[in-house]
Amino acid sequence: MNIVEQLKKHEGYRRYPYYCTEGRLTIGFGRNLDDAGVDEFEAEQLLANDIENARAAVRRRISLQHCNEPQQAVLVNMAFNLGITGLLGFKKMIQAVESGDFQQAALEMLNSRWANQVPVRAQELAKQMLSGEWQS
Repeated sequence: MNIVEQLKKHEGYRRYPYYCTEGRLTIGFGRNLDDAGVDEFEAEQLLANDIENARAAVRRRISLQHCNEPQQAVLVNMAFNLGITGLLGFKKMIQAVESGDFQQAALEMLNSRWANQVPVRAQELAKQMLSGEWQS
């Protein structure tokens, strides 16, 4: 036994946030989010994991043969933001991407409720999809 094993045994693992007996928002193996939060390094680790999960989900479900890296990143960004199920709801956009019609793909992105909800993000990603170049 060591401290890690002992704490895992005593705290137990919880994938989703919950309130501990003291009413503090907690996750994982007793991480008190109310008091400790998540530092920037931890947040970057979570982000890296989430990006890889979104990238894998996109690759499993969408043909990327016509996409360069910035165009693939648009799809990963949207999957990160909307979840893969939300991204897959963009059926016409996906058809356009899979056929290499990036002008139509960009138009379909902008003709959506999502574009109204996150207009700055949507405009930037539509430009990136159309141009195939990273936007700054």
